[in-house]
Amino acid sequence: MNNVNKTLYIPLYGKAYVSHRGIILRDPTAEAIWAAEGFPLKGKSRSKWLACYMGMRAAVFDRWLAQQMEAQPDAVILHMGCGMDSRIHRVGTRRHRWFDIDFPDVIAQRKLHYEESENYQMLAADVRDDGWLKAIPAENAIVVMEGVSMYLRLKELMDLLARLREHFESVSLLMDCYTEFAAKASRYKNPVNDVGVTQVYGLDEPKILEAAGLHFSGEQDMTPREMVAKLSGMERVVFKKLYAGSIARKMYRLYEFKKDA
Repeated sequence: MNNVNKTLYIPLYGKAYVSHRGIILRDPTAEAIWAAEGFPLKGKSRSKWLACYMGMRAAVFDRWLAQQMEAQPDAVILHMGCGMDSRIHRVGTRRHRWFDIDFPDVIAQRKLHYEESENYQMLAADVRDDGWLKAIPAENAIVVMEGVSMYLRLKELMDLLARLREHFESVSLLMDCYTEFAAKASRYKNPVNDVGVTQVYGLDEPKILEAAGLHFSGEQDMTPREMVAKLSGMERVVFKKLYAGSIARKMYRLYEFKKDA
């Protein structure tokens, strides 16, 4: 795997960590894959505070996705940059067709742990390319982009959103983004540095992406109070300072975009 692909082990560890502790997120698949893979994380990438944050982020995406699926029973699901994430198990497909998408070497590794079905398919693709969408029905789409945008230049991100807008009748998209300040600071202090990534990208004004044809519909809370409350007393205090306060918001945002049918 290249260095960007290795970053998938950071959220995998986080979900396995919180699941093992019985807080925030139940994810036995992450626990099993983490035990089997044994990727040697080090430094900040193995911080318990970051692990809790990764688990919380996944839970927020899960909750949003489940709500969208309830409201759109006939939509297709795109989980872009899926890594080893077991969202397909945590949320389930119901009637929806679900596509997990990532680089070919990631999907090859993923297929050691997941099986495809009538409603679930794994696609090996670089989302910056324009051919992979042909494999997906041009219907209504619910799109999860967790931990993806920060590895795309602005033009690459704009082009991707424009292709989603052109291909699907409607789009509901949730995407996390670094701020420009965070992208600059990441050169010196970021857990992804521990797996060899030194270049990431940030975005300060989400409405700039509306030029791609999707409407910015709001910002989501990355660290809901009820999830933070699941941490123990002193853990909660430290976590709030590191990941749930004004400093964290200067670094990291969660944005929702839509294209109505």
